[in-house]
Order: sequence, then structure tokens, then C-alpha cells
Amino acid sequence: MKRRGKKYLVPAVILLAILFAGGYFVYSMIGPKGPNQKFRTIKVERGEISSVVTATGTINPVTTVLVGSQVSGTIKDLHADFNSRVKEGQVIAQIDPAIFEAQVEQGRANLSNTQASLLNAQANLQSAQANLTKAEVAVLDTKRTLDRNRELVEKKTIAQATLDTAQTNYDTAVAQREVAKAQLESAKFQIESAKAQVEQARAGLKVAETNLKYTTIRSPVNGIVISRNVDVGQTVAASLQAPTLFTIAKDLTQMQVDTNVSEADIGRIEKGMEATFTVDAYPERTFQGRVSEIRNAPITIQNVVTYDVVIQVDNSDLRLKPGMTANVSVQIEHKGNILKIPNSALRFRPESAKKEETSNKKQEVPSSDRGRAVLERLAKELSLTADQQSKIEMVLRASKSEFQEIREKSKPEEAQVRIRALMRQKIWGFLTEEQKEKMKEMGQSSEKSRARPGRVWISTPEGKLVPVEITVGITDGTFSEVVTGNLQEGAEVVVEEMMNKKARPSTPSPSTKGLR
Repeated sequence: MKRRGKKYLVPAVILLAILFAGGYFVYSMIGPKGPNQKFRTIKVERGEISSVVTATGTINPVTTVLVGSQVSGTIKDLHADFNSRVKEGQVIAQIDPAIFEAQVEQGRANLSNTQASLLNAQANLQSAQANLTKAEVAVLDTKRTLDRNRELVEKKTIAQATLDTAQTNYDTAVAQREVAKAQLESAKFQIESAKAQVEQARAGLKVAETNLKYTTIRSPVNGIVISRNVDVGQTVAASLQAPTLFTIAKDLTQMQVDTNVSEADIGRIEKGMEATFTVDAYPERTFQGRVSEIRNAPITIQNVVTYDVVIQVDNSDLRLKPGMTANVSVQIEHKGNILKIPNSALRFRPESAKKEETSNKKQEVPSSDRGRAVLERLAKELSLTADQQSKIEMVLRASKSEFQEIREKSKPEEAQVRIRALMRQKIWGFLTEEQKEKMKEMGQSSEKSRARPGRVWISTPEGKLVPVEITVGITDGTFSEVVTGNLQEGAEVVVEEMMNKKARPSTPSPSTKGLR
């Protein structure tokens, strides 16, 4: 009996081993990757897609006027407050004018004094003119006496002493005439000096009157006071710069949104594009606007370059307030009745495809070869000289680390735009004007052609995944346009792989549109 038991023991063990191996094989085939494997799919459908650029911004009045004071003093009266509607020329504040009124009186007194001095100088001028006339008459009289005595001396009718006296009188009259001329010139100078003092006093009076006028603060425009920075009794000092007393918005029915758009997206925005935005105060309402200005001044914050895109907004109902934060979407392109797929389908990759992509990355073209290809294309398109090619090659080689950093830290589309902009900035100085125009045309054509290759996966009735190569157009961040490819409306594309819980623990998946 023992020998018979041993005889059947060995075949039984072998049979059990075969059964165990076969069961393991069958489990591995139908387990996690067999019929129990399921996929979440979404149907391809037709609809509308809008490509937008999103940004944040601040709502501001189109025209804001800062009303200040050009003179120092104490605020005596206020005639406007927050939210007051004011008209151009309306008095909105009054600075104590006592000191400035005294300065005006002092200026008037100075002007009267200088005018009196001018009258005195004019009288002196007339006196000097009379003295000169008298001196000239004396010269003529003494000259006649001298000539007469000279003739009498020759006839020996009078003594020589009489002739000498006549000569002395003549010389004295001539000297007095010169003194009178000098006094006349001095009187003329005094007249000019007195006139200058009058003008100076008149200017001083005008300054005092102007300062007195500045004590009355008037609104320069029609608008609404959105800020008041002073109170009655407060002293304002305008020694270094004019202090701001009021901030007046010219027209709150027309507002603008100043947005910060990144340099990667600024090339896609053009003047006149439609924009929508929301504010936290009215989360249920979407406001409409239009791009009115794209400012060229860069705004750099923490090495991030943005540009101010101004969006004009109608605010007839006065719901929008200055300073509100707006979440803006600028519509770049809109297409209707197109075939669209979810972006999650473009991101989905089965395990086999991931292994293939990993293998392809290992065989990826080196960055040096990519740079050489870019240089060859630029040389062909722009007709670069040998010297230009040498310089651009050095720049591309030196910028290799920057390009690689952009690729690692940015999305593929954004990385492509940023690298193109950085490359253009670095080689711009080596190009001629004609080559720069050609490069601009190349950039415009690349902006217009936004189609890019993509791949989606569909599941067969047998549970196998089949790739479908397509070309993708515009996207709104959730769905993308299908430009070309063997993909029909109603087809179901895989967006997620749902594993059997027995084969692999997993968290519950969200609700699905279809399961295969």
C-alpha cells in the first residue's frame, strides 16, 4: 500500500504544479489587463470653441485728475466731499487767505512807491534838460563876447586883461554845458531804473494776487470726487511739491481695465478684440469690453515681463468702482460647428505608449542638432552671411541653458513662444533691416499657423486601445479643435484608464459619460 501511495504522489504533485502555473498565466491574462480592464470615454462632438488669453487687472477711470494746492496754508472751508459731483470752475476748498491778502496790499504799496519814484525821475529829467539849455545859451553868449573882445584887442581899443576874462568866461560856460549834458544822461538812466522798479513792483503785485487766487481751490473738470485727503483746519505745505487735496474722476460712466498680460501672450492680442471680465462684487455677472490700447512699456516684476493692455468698458449703471480687481478673458479666436475633443483625451497615454515615448526620448535629437537645424533654417530664410551665421551660432550655443530651462519650466506651447521671442531678441542686432522684415513675416506666419499634431486613443470591442493621429487647432483650455484626422463625430475617445479593484487598488473615479 505504501509503494502504491508513493507511485501516485509524484504525478499528483506534477499535476498540481501544472494547474498552478496555468492558473497564474490565465490570471495574468484576464486580471488587471484583461476583460476586467475598463476605460472612461467621452464622445467626440461638434460645438463652439473660443481661444482666449486670461489676465488680471484693475478697474480705473479713463481720466483721473489730482487736484492739489500751489500755496501753503490752513484749510479754511471745504465745499466738496467724497462722491460729490463737481463742475469745472466750481469752488471745492478754501485756504485761509489772510496772509496772501496782506501780501497783495504790500505789493500795491510797493507799486505806488516805485511809480512816485518814476515821476520824480521824470521831473529831474526835465530839470536837467532845462539846465542843459541854459548852459548852451551861456556858451553862445560868452562865445560872442570873446569874439568881440578879440577884435577890439587887435584894434587896441581894450586891454588884454578884458580879453582874458572873456576867454575864461567862455571856457567856464563850455564846462558847465558838459556838466549839464552829464546830468541829463544821469536823469535818463534814473528814468529807466525807475521804470524797471515799477515793472518789478507790478510783477510782485501780480505774484501776490496770483497766490491769493490760488487760495481758492477750484475743480478743473466736470466729474465726481472719489477721494478727499484734507480736513478743515489742516495745514498743507507746498514747499517741495503740490500736495493732493482731491482726486476727481472725470467720467465714471466710462471706465477702463488695466491688465497685465504676459509676454508669451501679448503677441496674440490686437487692438479692437472683444474681452469679458468678472469682478468679485458681482460674481454672477459678466461684463463686456474691448481692447483699446496695447502699451509698449514693459512691466517687470520678479523677472516676469508683462504689458499693460487697456480695455474700454461702458459703466452707465455705475456698478463698477475704481480699484476693483477684474478677471479678464480676451477672445483671440472663435469657431462654431467644429469637431472638438477634450484635452484630457490628448493627455491620456496607456502604459505601452509611455514606454515607447520613454524610448523615443532616449533617442531624441541632441540640442546641438536642434540648434544647427534652427541656424540652417534661418540662414536659408534670411540669406545670412557667413559672418552672421558665425555670430548667431555663438549666441545660440551660449543660450542653450536658457532655452532648456524654459522648456523644463513652461508648457510646450508657451515654451515655444518664449524661446522664439528670446531668440529673436538675441539675434536682432546682427540682422539688416531687410532681414528684420523677413523675420517679422516669419513670426506672423507662425502665429497664424497654430495647428499642432496630437494623438488620441479609442477602445475596440475586444478591449484593445488603438491610437488615432490627428491635427489639433485652437483650444479653450478644456476642449480642442480637430482640424484633420480619422476621427468622426460620435466616436468615443479614451480619457482615463480605470483598473480592476482586485487587480490594483484605486480611488473612486468621477462620474463618466461612457464605460467600455
